Amino acid sequence: MSSKTPTPHPDAAPPGSAPPEPAHAAEGPPEPGTRPGLFRDASLSAVLAGFVAVVVSYSGPLVIVLAAASAGHLNTAQTSSWVWAISIGSGLTCIGLSLRTKMPVITAWSTPGAALLVTSLGAYSYAEAIGAFIVTGLVITLVGLTGVFGWLMRQVPTAVVSAMLAGILFSFGTGVFTSLKTAPLIAGSVLVAYLLAKRWLPRYAVLVALAAGVAASAVSSRLDIHLERIELAKPVLTTPEFSLASLIGIAVPMILATLASQNAPGMAVLTASGYEPKDRLLIGSTGLVSTALAPFGSHAINLAAITAAICTGPESHRDPKRRYVAGVSCGAFYLLIGAFGSTLVVLFAGLPKELVAAVAGVALLGALAGGLTGAVKEEKDREAALITFLATASGVTLFGIGSAFWGLLFGVIAHFVLTRWRGTPTEPAK
Repeated sequence: MSSKTPTPHPDAAPPGSAPPEPAHAAEGPPEPGTRPGLFRDASLSAVLAGFVAVVVSYSGPLVIVLAAASAGHLNTAQTSSWVWAISIGSGLTCIGLSLRTKMPVITAWSTPGAALLVTSLGAYSYAEAIGAFIVTGLVITLVGLTGVFGWLMRQVPTAVVSAMLAGILFSFGTGVFTSLKTAPLIAGSVLVAYLLAKRWLPRYAVLVALAAGVAASAVSSRLDIHLERIELAKPVLTTPEFSLASLIGIAVPMILATLASQNAPGMAVLTASGYEPKDRLLIGSTGLVSTALAPFGSHAINLAAITAAICTGPESHRDPKRRYVAGVSCGAFYLLIGAFGSTLVVLFAGLPKELVAAVAGVALLGALAGGLTGAVKEEKDREAALITFLATASGVTLFGIGSAFWGLLFGVIAHFVLTRWRGTPTEPAK
């Protein structure tokens, strides 16, 4: 590895000749070849990062799952089982993969996949949908274990990857300020508290911002939480049925959407944060878990992107070797909520959307800054990176596939045209 690598691999001790990057400076790194214990590496900031990631997941993407369940005419037991399956699957993969790789591996359920089901689930029986979910998991597992997906991702220039990350996070950054229009007290409290804490208590800036936002929400009577009872979820096992129609209508678009709109950005977030994700392990494992939980309603478990950026950035911990604790924390909260099915979801559904948007925005500022920095670092890649950023930030969806994939594709094409189609090397214009 070159001594110019900006961020060391989280499992390797930095070479003696390479000065550490200030933003990722290690706090008492372990001896080479050793792996520090989880409790020794634990920090409040990392645990909080995992909690914020879960809050964002249940306050937004889960609403799409519930809408899909309603569109598919699922009963209460089936819906609760679906929530249980995707929560348990996300929790197990977060904890297992984070501990195995010592990286903050954040997984979640496929949001574009759930959006697809809002319009298509009602056209098939629930058993046929379960069969399509199983096929989806098997195909994603195969794609991951063969290494094809990872090979494709490694061909993408670093600047394009960073620009895609910045584009994904752009709307969350602006969300802090657009929330000022509808809830100035809540969003303003979050922003002011974050800035003040960032100055004097930087490790706990997001925690202080969250506390201030909750207090402001309570003062303005915007907390709408009605928890009548708490009961454990009861998984419902459904015998799958396989039909050509459901495979074409559900499995094929689900596979494409999950790989392109979820796993590709998820890999990019880890790469842009300085890690070297093992694609076969990560994609293969999430695919296997998806397959195993599909009979209980899980449509797809995959790498997360937006919530991953909360846990992989400096807000989680300034030492990248200790950020894996955020992945373990995220998984633990997933398991806790999943154990109660949809019962505890009302806790997050009752939070004002402006509070969730503002807290997510300030938590992602560090990751957004890192993405922008990486995008413009190399002059020869800036135009391709800019195209990637604009396409991703636009939010355009084509053929059911989200803007992150199209930003990546357009950026790679631009990079190829601008750097590979030159007849002879030319000096840059002065």
